[in-house]
Amino acid sequence: MTTAVLIPARTGVLRGRIRIVVAITITWNVIEAVIALAAGGAASSAALIGFGMDSIVEVLSAAAVAWQFAAPEPEKREKVALRVIAVSFFGLAAYVSVDAILSLTGLRDPEHSTAGIVLAALSLAVMPFLSWFERRTGRELGSASAVADSKQTLICTYLSAALLVGLLLNSLLGWAWADSIAALVIAGFAVREGIEAWRGDACCAAPVAVLTGERESEHCNDDCCASEKSCG
Repeated sequence: MTTAVLIPARTGVLRGRIRIVVAITITWNVIEAVIALAAGGAASSAALIGFGMDSIVEVLSAAAVAWQFAAPEPEKREKVALRVIAVSFFGLAAYVSVDAILSLTGLRDPEHSTAGIVLAALSLAVMPFLSWFERRTGRELGSASAVADSKQTLICTYLSAALLVGLLLNSLLGWAWADSIAALVIAGFAVREGIEAWRGDACCAAPVAVLTGERESEHCNDDCCASEKSCG
C-alpha cells in the first residue's frame, strides 16, 4: 500500500490536531502527577507514587512532540523527539521495575487510598481516547514521533488499569503483590516500545510510512532494519 500525499491544508490541520492533543495530554498529566504524588505520600503507597512518576514521564514525552511540532518543519526535529520518547520509555520501565521489586520483597506495601482509586479510574477513561486520537492523526500525517508518543499514552492507560486493580485488590482482599506483577509486565512492554522508538530514526532506509505502520517494508538497506519482521 502506498502512502497518499497530503495537501498543505490537510497537513496544517493534522499538525494543529497534534498540538492540541499534546497540550491536553501535558495538562492532564501534570494534574495527575500532583494528585498521585500527594495521595501516594499521604497513604505511603509506592504504587501511587510510581503512577505519579509515570505521569511526569508522559509529560516529558508529550513535550518532546510539542517541541517538534512548534517548528515550521517538524520533520527536521523528529530524530531528537524520537530519542527523547525512547529514553522516557526506558526511564519508565526502570522506575516501575524497581518499584515493583521493592513491593514484592516486602520493603514497600501499598495502602488503601480512595483518592488513588478515583484517579486511576478517571485516567483509565481519558487516556485511551487521547492515545487513539494522537495515533490516528500521527499515522495520517506520517509522524513516527506522534505515533510513539501515543504508545506512551497507551502504556499510561495500562498502568492506570494495573494501579486500579492493585489498589482494589489490596483494599478488598489485602493482596499487596497484585499491582507489582502487573507493573513488571508493563515495564517489559515499555522496553519494547522504547527500542522501537529508538530505532525509528536510525533505520534511514525505512520510510516514515513503515515506521508508523502504514505499509510494509519491501526490503532492507541497512543493518538496523535487518531484524525487523517485515524484512524477512
